[in-house]
Amino acid sequence: MFYQRTLKNSVTVEGVGLHSGKPSSVVISPAGPGTGIVFVSCGVVIPASYENVTDTGLATTLGKSGVSVRTVEHLLAALSGLGVDNAVVEVDGPEVPVMDGSADAFVEALHSAGITVQEAHRRYIKVVKPLTVHDGDKSASILPSPVPRVTFRIDFDHPMIADQRLSLELDADTFVEEVASTRTFGFLKDVERLQNAGLALGGSLANAVVVDDGKVLNEEGLRYPDEFVRHKILDAIGDVSLSGMPIIGHLVMDKSGHALNHRLVRELVANPECWVILEGADVPGIESSLSLTEAV
Repeated sequence: MFYQRTLKNSVTVEGVGLHSGKPSSVVISPAGPGTGIVFVSCGVVIPASYENVTDTGLATTLGKSGVSVRTVEHLLAALSGLGVDNAVVEVDGPEVPVMDGSADAFVEALHSAGITVQEAHRRYIKVVKPLTVHDGDKSASILPSPVPRVTFRIDFDHPMIADQRLSLELDADTFVEEVASTRTFGFLKDVERLQNAGLALGGSLANAVVVDDGKVLNEEGLRYPDEFVRHKILDAIGDVSLSGMPIIGHLVMDKSGHALNHRLVRELVANPECWVILEGADVPGIESSLSLTEAV
C-alpha cells in the first residue's frame, strides 16, 4: 500500500438515485498517478475534495460551476476502502446510484475491473495531535494512531437501534468483510415527510433498511445485529476520504453525520500542527515529510 493504485479497466454501475428516484449510472475508469478521484458530470470536472462539498443534507453532494453530483459517499468509501487513489467517475444522472444501499455493488465492480499498482509513491496524512469538532451532543475526533482506525457510537431513541458502538482497525479486508455490505437506513414515520420535500424518492426496501415501531420491515432482516452503526462507519470512510489522502489516525465519532464528518476534515486541513504528510515506499520509516499545504 506504499504506492498509488488505479483500475486496470473501466467498469459501469447502473441503478436508481436514492433521492431523485431517477435512473443513474457511473463509469469508473483508470487515471494517472496524482489524479485523485475525479467526478465528471455534464462535462464539468469535479475533484473529490472537501473543497467541493456543496451539501451534506442526508447525503454528501459535490459540486462545481453550477453542476453537482449527489450521494457520493458509498462509492467514495469503496474506492478508499480498497485503496484506489486515482480514478475518473463519469456520472450520468443527478446522483450516484444507490444500488442496495451499501457499497457492495461498487466493491464488486472495482474487483471486476481489477486494481493495479502505479509507479508513484502514495502520500498519507499522519495525525500527530488530536482534533475534535462538536455540534451539540455530537462530536467527531481524529487522534494519533499507528494504523488507520475508526470508533463510532450512535444513540437513537428506538428499541431496534438504541446505543451501538463499534471499533475497527481499517484495512481492505476489514472494509469488505465488516463494513461494505451495510445498508443505509431510515424510519417509516419519516418517509412521507422526506418525499414531500423531494427527498428519498427512489428509496425502497430494496435499497434501505426501513424501521417501524419495534421492528425492521425488510423481509430478510439485518445483515449484522449492529448494521446501523456499521453503516455510519461506511459513510464516515467515504466522507473523510475527501481529505484527498489516506489518513493514518483514529477517527472517533459520537453520533456524527455527514455535516460533522466534513467539518472534521476541514478543521484538520486548517490546523497543520495536527498532522504531517508522509511520502515514500517505507511508512513509517519515511523518506520525506511535507506540509499539507505544499502537498495539495
